Amino acid sequence: MKKIAFALTAALFLVSCGQKEQAYDASGTFEAVETIVSAEANGTIKALNLVEGQILKADETIGYIDTTQLYLKKKQLIAQIGAILGKKPDVSAQIATYREQLKQANREQQRIINLLKADAATPKQLDDANSQIAIIKKQILAQESALSITSTSLGKETLPLNVQIDQLNDQISKSKIVNETAGTVLVKYAEVNEMASVGKPLYKVGDLLSIILRAYITGNQLPTVKLGQKVEVLVDAADGKYKTYEGTIEWISDKAEFTPKTIQTKDERANLVYAVKIKVKNDGYLKIGMYGEIILSKKI
Repeated sequence: MKKIAFALTAALFLVSCGQKEQAYDASGTFEAVETIVSAEANGTIKALNLVEGQILKADETIGYIDTTQLYLKKKQLIAQIGAILGKKPDVSAQIATYREQLKQANREQQRIINLLKADAATPKQLDDANSQIAIIKKQILAQESALSITSTSLGKETLPLNVQIDQLNDQISKSKIVNETAGTVLVKYAEVNEMASVGKPLYKVGDLLSIILRAYITGNQLPTVKLGQKVEVLVDAADGKYKTYEGTIEWISDKAEFTPKTIQTKDERANLVYAVKIKVKNDGYLKIGMYGEIILSKKI
C-alpha cells in the first residue's frame, strides 16, 4: 500500500509540474528602450549632474562642456565684422558738398532767369546755369552709386563671418548636455574633468516606466497573435507564486529564428520561433533581465 501511495503521489507531482510548465504560451526576458547619450562637442566636461539610478526628465540640462575657446573665437569674429563695417562710407557726409553746390547752382539759375526777364542777362548765361545743374546732379548720382557699391561689397565681406558665428553658436548650444529622453540613468560612462569628444558616450538612459518583454512564439502560435493584442504577463513573485500584469503586443518579428538557449517554450529548442515585444506598465517591480511568461488568451 505504501508503494502504491508513493507511486500515486509521484504521478500527481509529475502531472502538476507538467501542468505548470504548460501554464504559459511563451516566455522571455524583460528589456527597456535604452538610449546612449553622447557628447556633441569637444572639450573638458565641466559639469555632469547625474548618478546611476537617477530619474531624468525630458529636456533637462544636466551638465556642460567647456566653451571658452568657442566664446573667444566668437568674440574675434565679432571684432572682425566691426572692423569691416567701420570702413563703410558715410554717404550723406560725402555727398553733402555736391548738394550744397546744387543749391548754389539753383539759386544762380533763378537769378539769371530774373535778369533775363529784365533783359539784363543773355540766354547763353541761362543755358550755362542749366548745364551746371545737370552736371552736379549727375555727379551726385555717380557718387551715390559708387558709395552704395562700396557699402554692399563690405556688407558681403561680413557674410562668411556671420555664418561662422552661427556655427559657433550652434557648437556652444551643443556644449550643453541636455537629456532629451525621460528615463532612468542605467550606466554613467564619463565624469567631470574628463575630456569629451563628439560621439563619446556619456551615459545610458532607459525608460523603466513602460518595460518590454521580448518573448518567443512558435510558428503555430503566430496566426493567433496581432499587434495591439492584450496578453497576460506572469512574473515569479517572492512567495513562489506569479505576479500578473497586463501587456500589449507592440511588435512581431517577420523573420523566424532558432529559439535562444535561455528561453523555454512548449516545443523543442530546435524549432523555429518568432520574437514578439510586449509592452508592460511597470510598477517598479519589473527589472531589466528578469524572466517573464505570457498567456496569449488574456484572463485578467
